[in-house]
Amino acid sequence: MASFVALLLGLPVALTCAPQKADYVVVSCFPNAIIANVPECPYGWEIDQLSLGGVCYTGIHSPSYYRFIIPDLTPRNHSYCGTQSEYMPGKDAKYIFYNSIVSNDTSLTVRNQPVNYTFSCVYRAAYLVNNAVFSQRVATVYVNNGSLGTFRSQLSMNVFTNSKFLYAKDAPYVIDTSEIGSEVFIGIEAKGLSNRFKVVINNCWATPTPYSTDRKRWSLIINSCPADYTVTIFDNAKDSRSTFKFNSFRFQRLEKVSTVWLHCEVHICDAERLVCQPSPCSKRSLSSEVEPSGGILTTELQIKGSESSNNGRATETSFLILLLVVVNICFELVNGSKI
Repeated sequence: MASFVALLLGLPVALTCAPQKADYVVVSCFPNAIIANVPECPYGWEIDQLSLGGVCYTGIHSPSYYRFIIPDLTPRNHSYCGTQSEYMPGKDAKYIFYNSIVSNDTSLTVRNQPVNYTFSCVYRAAYLVNNAVFSQRVATVYVNNGSLGTFRSQLSMNVFTNSKFLYAKDAPYVIDTSEIGSEVFIGIEAKGLSNRFKVVINNCWATPTPYSTDRKRWSLIINSCPADYTVTIFDNAKDSRSTFKFNSFRFQRLEKVSTVWLHCEVHICDAERLVCQPSPCSKRSLSSEVEPSGGILTTELQIKGSESSNNGRATETSFLILLLVVVNICFELVNGSKI
């Protein structure tokens, strides 16, 4: 018996992850990237055995998921890790991007069921050609839950009229120069998903250009915590909509810039698999700015003087000139009478 135990102890032990059913995938089609999440250890496959497009072993092991990111949406075939694109002409022309997450084992024998997650994202051709930031307020999220079917949701960021978040304003949102410092109410909402999915705001910041990577930036939210004293987070990761507010501003020494671009890194969290609520805020949460690793939504805040305010200033100026003329005439009359 002792020799048998010793023999067992001498055998190599294969440490594998706990296999999970692999009929579940969440694909987020953001304006800046495509993000695909599959359950960790699908049918026993480790992350280093799964590749994007059969080319890139770039998966990230996040809690309960393996995550694969396509950061290049240039409309050409095999642009990033085997990503292919197809142009669909018409009045509303579109580009469709395709890729897949596949298993690959170079060993002599394979014990796990092969996996092949094929996914796609559709983008309007005009957005890709013109890079219109107006379109970057919206993303599309697909949830394929096997036998339960596929669910499609639109994730959007909007400016609302007040803290009740009932009415969204038209984009782009215009702020009069006389209203700099007024409150801006932001809501990020996913429509069409079940209650198990929560919208989580990770980071938000503003730039004087449409580019979220601009080094000239002002942080508003870092690690789901306020980074600016005017920021109030009302709801985050509680349901399908997260909301916050901040006081409007413009960038100094950039008088010609009449636009502030607001960027928010967000993600959809499955509350049945993960703890979606962010941890309590602390000084450590704001110790350093985090480079975005997820999908980004962008909206435009235009700062300009209204015609009514300009007309009001012109009227005030004309009245002041007229008043000075009248005073001057009266002064001359008084002096003339004295003579």
